[in-house]
Amino acid sequence: MHAMQYELTFPADYDMGVIRDRVARVGHLLDDWDGLGFKTYLMRERGVDGSPVNQYAPFYLWNTTEGMNRFLWGGAFQRLVDDFGRPAVQHWTGLAYEEGGAAGSPARVAVRRREHLEPGVELSEAMEEAVREAGRTAALDGAVCAAAAVDPRHWQLVHFSLWDHDSPKVTGDTFQVLHMSAPGRDRLPRGRQW
Repeated sequence: MHAMQYELTFPADYDMGVIRDRVARVGHLLDDWDGLGFKTYLMRERGVDGSPVNQYAPFYLWNTTEGMNRFLWGGAFQRLVDDFGRPAVQHWTGLAYEEGGAAGSPARVAVRRREHLEPGVELSEAMEEAVREAGRTAALDGAVCAAAAVDPRHWQLVHFSLWDHDSPKVTGDTFQVLHMSAPGRDRLPRGRQW
């Protein structure tokens, strides 16, 4: 499993209706993308849920690198680049994925927390704790799913969760879920991924 996200940050007075309309128009295009576990079309609005910015920041969990690469190099990503410029694409290798008790419900909110691993941290213990945290998060009321992944270049963990309500009991950046394409969600490997 691979996690991926890019962020497009807009001016404070940007009409985020443009992003809502774009997702309504093109969100379905990845609903059957081979190799994709899921893509969540995420948005933050300045002043909503504590967000300091207007931002469009889709988050992906990929089942295959071929599917991810076909998306990035095969034209689908180019349409976004043509409209908004080429953003940096963050990516992490998967540590854990768990379905939550609300797995059958539509996701309304996503929470993403990035955590820097300081020098001297015991890596095996940090990775095991990230796996345990994904499990604890998935067990919370209203959790649709939870994942953990790591970027070993920058030594950064990412904790990601989806919720069926607007008040999750986890900390991090909160996003509105505008759409979710999930053609391979049922094939995402569960639990610890090594």
